Amino acid sequence: MPLYTYQIVTPGEDGPVVEFLQPLGAPALERHPETGESLRRIITAPNLPLRHSEAATRDKLSDANLARHGFTKYLRSGHGQFERTVGEAGPEHLYPG
Repeated sequence: MPLYTYQIVTPGEDGPVVEFLQPLGAPALERHPETGESLRRIITAPNLPLRHSEAATRDKLSDANLARHGFTKYLRSGHGQFERTVGEAGPEHLYPG
């Protein structure tokens, strides 16, 4: 269900902003379900999980995904030293020189 943003209508000033989960085909709320105050819907950009979002990038670079696709990942373990954390190929440790 989408999260819709509303603003409480307060005469002479901007009221507080509230959010409600509603079914996609539901009509816009006109009154706050708990307090009965007047509401107006605020149009906001949708938050969609797109191909190039932060979450998608994080999933693509996760250790499990790297291993599944045959990559090897090394992390710094000391001054100039690296330790293999993902994958089977390559040496277990990399040292300078």
